[in-house]
Amino acid sequence: MRGAGSDEATADGTWTEERHGPVVLARWSRPPMNYFTDAGLAGLSAGLDRWEAEGIGALVLAGGVPGRFITHFDVDEVLNGQRAMDPVTAPRRSTVAQALTLRLHSLPFPVLAALNGDAMGWGFELALAADARVGERGDHRYGLVEVRLGIVPGAGGLTRMARLAGTGRALLHGLSARPISPEEAHGLGLVEELADDSVAAALAHAQRIAAMPRTAVAMAKRLVHRGADLPLRAALDQEADCAFRAKLRADSAAALTAYRQVPPADRRNWLEADPRRV
Repeated sequence: MRGAGSDEATADGTWTEERHGPVVLARWSRPPMNYFTDAGLAGLSAGLDRWEAEGIGALVLAGGVPGRFITHFDVDEVLNGQRAMDPVTAPRRSTVAQALTLRLHSLPFPVLAALNGDAMGWGFELALAADARVGERGDHRYGLVEVRLGIVPGAGGLTRMARLAGTGRALLHGLSARPISPEEAHGLGLVEELADDSVAAALAHAQRIAAMPRTAVAMAKRLVHRGADLPLRAALDQEADCAFRAKLRADSAAALTAYRQVPPADRRNWLEADPRRV
């Protein structure tokens, strides 16, 4: 991981890091096609270690090559891995990638994917593992294309697609392996929002969230991800427990006190306003 403005480049690609207050914008750069590599997995994992230790407010993932988020995994690395496969090492890349995508859910801060270009195969799997996705209008393509290449997604792409869009849609699009437009992805519920500039839109969401009380943000994120996998009664019990514990925090008392001081007629405007400016 390197800071923005450096001229350093590697054949394996690199993650560049930009700071926007408490928000980190991490861009994957490997010109010209922005294919992903095993080194990219290691680099992102190391970045997550550091950002979690620092206590950042939010993370935005984007592509650093114009027109490309992460096109897909480097085909040469996939083929080399197939040639060298044995029963012990064969599952390694999928295991590493799955651990990385699962970790995104467990982080105490939100992770947003700004799909500012082509995002197919692993690129779309990574986006689906983020907490939310902002697509970008334009001549871009998203989707899980692995079946067209005689392989299948290994990092949870099909499973997450089914949970977001439904089993039938995941089967239709996963089996046909047809890249789809940002508008199609939005219509399927795979992308929460479309923007002319996905990075700017994702940063705006991230900065608003990062200005919220951190404990409440972390608890709310955990409730959504864990609750989706629990029976309703268990999920509601978990929500009640978190609601109680959140009220014991000092930042909760401060936020409630600040809101109480707002005249009732102005409270809706206060809630709509950017929390960084009130």
